[in-house]
Amino acid sequence: MNINTPAPYEHGFMLSLLLLAIAGLVWLFTPFIPSLFLALLIAIASFSQYKQLQNRFSDALAALIMTLLITVILILPLSYLLLMSGIEISNLIQTINTDFTAQNSKQILDQIISTLPLSDSITHSLKDSITTNLDSIIMSIKDFSIVLLKSVVNLSSHFIFFLIVVIFSLYYFYIDGKSIVKRLKDLSPLENHLDDILLNQFAGLSISLVGSVFIIAILQGVTFALAVMLVDLPVLYFGIAMALASFIPVLGGLIIWLPLSLYLYSQGQTLDALIIVAFGAVLIGTIIDHFIRPIIIQKIAQKSAQQSALDHTLITVLSTLAGIMQFGVLGLFIGPIIAAMAISIFDVYAIKYSDSLDQS
Repeated sequence: MNINTPAPYEHGFMLSLLLLAIAGLVWLFTPFIPSLFLALLIAIASFSQYKQLQNRFSDALAALIMTLLITVILILPLSYLLLMSGIEISNLIQTINTDFTAQNSKQILDQIISTLPLSDSITHSLKDSITTNLDSIIMSIKDFSIVLLKSVVNLSSHFIFFLIVVIFSLYYFYIDGKSIVKRLKDLSPLENHLDDILLNQFAGLSISLVGSVFIIAILQGVTFALAVMLVDLPVLYFGIAMALASFIPVLGGLIIWLPLSLYLYSQGQTLDALIIVAFGAVLIGTIIDHFIRPIIIQKIAQKSAQQSALDHTLITVLSTLAGIMQFGVLGLFIGPIIAAMAISIFDVYAIKYSDSLDQS
């Protein structure tokens, strides 16, 4: 018998072992997945700067310098923000659980509807519709808000451990990045050009999310924080809420500034409501979203030199919400990337088997 001839079922057995190994590693490292994922995204997005430092220093020293720079510029401020917001939001969760009732919500909504310039028939129709579906609407909004807020609190309460894992992983992602990519390509049964498509797509997504999306989130959060400061509302909470909402395509900050402006208007604070609308609709919704965002995305796209699978708006919206449910705040990054990578795999499948697919 030829020793080079594979034994029966050998290929299937090895594939089963490979899948078991992957599943075992995922299960083992589940507590570290958010930290590892964030470190990986940051490493990919800043790898070009690391390579520039490599030209002047050793690999280890360049990785150490980049890790320290990222820690000081990005990770430490983010951790401080999470810690401070966790303290404030923990009180907010208690308020939502005790005060966010159907009766209170109905009174607020009735006040808002009554102040709108609508006919009596439309006003009564809206009130009846809201009364009929109020309980389910309140429960959905309340559950989603508490999930999101609790994820911020949990992340901030463990931020020291989270911070250590991110920094430690980031250092070794810089040093071992090229060898990890080479190892993945060597183990992959796909042709190298198909491996390159998947790896380049992941790199492009990482740069887009950590770059353009993060910049826009900070810009919108700071802008809206200035608006709520003018109307004497909690600056930190609404700034964070606007920054998080900016990750959601299409709706974005609309889900924050529109209800807030309507509520202020219903309370007779017309000037405050106009300030919120001016900042939300004009500065954030028009100038930042329609003028500044495309410029930033174009610059990032030129750097990554490829089209992003995040252009599928419906999938991006659903994957963002699902990512929040599954992973908390970091699901804003993880959800869209998982969905976009799935789309990329579909594209690779179509390229690989284009001859056998009926594309008529």
